[in-house]
Amino acid sequence: MGTGKSRKQAETNGPRWLNAAQLDAWRSFTFMFARLQTELEAQLQRDAQLSYVEYYVLAGLSEEPGRRMRMSRLALLTNAELSRLSHLISRLEKRGFVRREPDRDDRRYTNAILTDEGYEHLVRAAPGHVAKVRDLVIDVLDDEALTALRESSEQILHRIDGCP
Repeated sequence: MGTGKSRKQAETNGPRWLNAAQLDAWRSFTFMFARLQTELEAQLQRDAQLSYVEYYVLAGLSEEPGRRMRMSRLALLTNAELSRLSHLISRLEKRGFVRREPDRDDRRYTNAILTDEGYEHLVRAAPGHVAKVRDLVIDVLDDEALTALRESSEQILHRIDGCP
């Protein structure tokens, strides 16, 4: 090899390539993930004139007491940088779906608040979105497969978040 390392050392220090089964699983997963997001985005745009992330901002706010959440927490929920989320919230404000106000407990923070109009729009959008999620994911998997999907997703998220 010319590096002074034994073959075994080079193998353990080099890339851990995927075997055929792992590569097949990875390709299937990434293709499915991309296609699923595209399909859900198209459904939401067509039926509710919302992007995928806009829908999840409204849904996230709808589940909170007072339908309000700090922008910083909402950014984490939607996996968006605060500046990107701020632009998204501005678009939703222009449509009358959300408003912003300083946090009552700590005025250094800003809350996003789901308006009644935004809540009503979400209520109209949700049945079509849930139907699409059921059609594409839930109804094609049995209970065992859904449990495996949830557990696998949680394991991957824990790894991403740096948890053991």
